[in-house]
Amino acid sequence: MKRILAFAGSNSSRSINHQLVVAVANLIDFAQVDMINLRDYSVHMFGVDIEAEEGAPEKMKELSALISSYDAFIISTPEHNSMPPAFFLNIIDWLSRIERKIFGGKPVLAMSTSPGGRAGISALAILESTLPRFGGEVAGVYSLPSFNDNFKDFEIQHPEELSKLKQQINAFQLKINQLEEIQ
Repeated sequence: MKRILAFAGSNSSRSINHQLVVAVANLIDFAQVDMINLRDYSVHMFGVDIEAEEGAPEKMKELSALISSYDAFIISTPEHNSMPPAFFLNIIDWLSRIERKIFGGKPVLAMSTSPGGRAGISALAILESTLPRFGGEVAGVYSLPSFNDNFKDFEIQHPEELSKLKQQINAFQLKINQLEEIQ
């Protein structure tokens, strides 16, 4: 059975993007989904001087090894001022110094949500456009608008939104199955 690593690019203890990732993981029955909390991998800000003096933090080496052991990924990014959060970008900075193609050419379901109607689409667009640079094959994209109106008890409440999400999960599953056939 294929293994999917799922996480939100958030350092908030009440992350709505983490809640969305949990909901999506609960909808997947075609693979084993393991969740991590990126807060467990929090490190100091990347800098070339720090890297030259100290090398990559051990937590980033651990996370890099963990990521390389999975077949696919579910990632949900928050949006801070139309960008993915600095916390998430910092982790990507460190990981990309360890292994440029962090995601190893594997499928990624990219997502976002926000309390507003735009659903974090600016940050999601950045994530979607940069994932290929880091070896992620975007196999589905989903954004949930108006989180507080459309989400309750780790489930999407709006039938149209749930249908859109399931379409993206199906595309994600198809890409995972295609990779399985190649191997």
